Amino acid sequence: MHPDTTSTRKADHIDLAFLSQVSETDNRFYYEPVLQAHPQNKLAPINFLESELGAPIWVSSMTGGTNYAKTINQNLAKACGKYKMGMGLGSCRIILDDSTFLEDFKVRKYIGDAMPLYANLGIAQVEELLLAGKIDKIKVLIDKTEATGLIVHINPLQEWLQPEGDQISQSPLITIQELLNKADFKIIVKEVGQGMGPESLKSLIKMPLEAIDFGAHGGTNFAMLEMLRGNEIRKEVYEPVANIGHTAIEMVEFVNEILKDSKKYSCQNFIISGGVKTFLDGYYLTEKINSNAIYGQASALLKPAKESFEMLCEYLELQIRGLAMAKAFLRIR
Repeated sequence: MHPDTTSTRKADHIDLAFLSQVSETDNRFYYEPVLQAHPQNKLAPINFLESELGAPIWVSSMTGGTNYAKTINQNLAKACGKYKMGMGLGSCRIILDDSTFLEDFKVRKYIGDAMPLYANLGIAQVEELLLAGKIDKIKVLIDKTEATGLIVHINPLQEWLQPEGDQISQSPLITIQELLNKADFKIIVKEVGQGMGPESLKSLIKMPLEAIDFGAHGGTNFAMLEMLRGNEIRKEVYEPVANIGHTAIEMVEFVNEILKDSKKYSCQNFIISGGVKTFLDGYYLTEKINSNAIYGQASALLKPAKESFEMLCEYLELQIRGLAMAKAFLRIR
């Protein structure tokens, strides 16, 4: 290292010493600094959903049919293609019967043929289509978005709080089982911000789903979002409902308990999403679960994706570099 560089660095240390004091320790990890050399900022390939991923990161369902949606989705898909990651599209309800906004969702050419890309519909729409004998419309949706399969988002609390929300008339488990019985495409089930309790998880794990996406409490809370759209008295009465749900770590613990007898269960792929704000969160949760898992992010990716493809790439490269560091020096407590 050049002497001038060393001198500058030392001066920086003096200037920044007081600003770099920390008062808390992240007690999720053992820090083991003597066991590995510095990593090469690359990750071993990950087999997930019959694909070889370059990073354990899933782009969680976000947007479509709104301002910037096309640019955001294209940037996200290009990044998935570059770093070999999977992606869930935002709710495709808007293009179920009308292709006006189809280009917002047609990102297969950016993500590439090898990466998983899933279309997305709510449980209320799936129930309605099944009851009407129109499951073929879901297949058409998957074909025109060139998707690998379908994410069904289960969001009864959000719909209940939404003034114009759709009501479901039967248990989502019945709807999903009927869909599985009739579908010739792959299915992922997710929540949208409240997560799921142990009985729901246990019931879903018994089904031949491709994966379960947590959508845990702690990230974007769509129940709260709908509550905030209402009038003042509605917000006052229903405000406590936004605090209902299960965090990602709580759901990991539920899954680990359920999978102790893994021979009884069909689905053992998980996308851990909801409140996964940093690569350390993602590393901790995917290491903690006793199954095949990656982690999903939505809002954390939204800001850089909206700004530019270059900013999104910088964000993801820093995450991947951080994950390589974590695998080298951190062990889960």
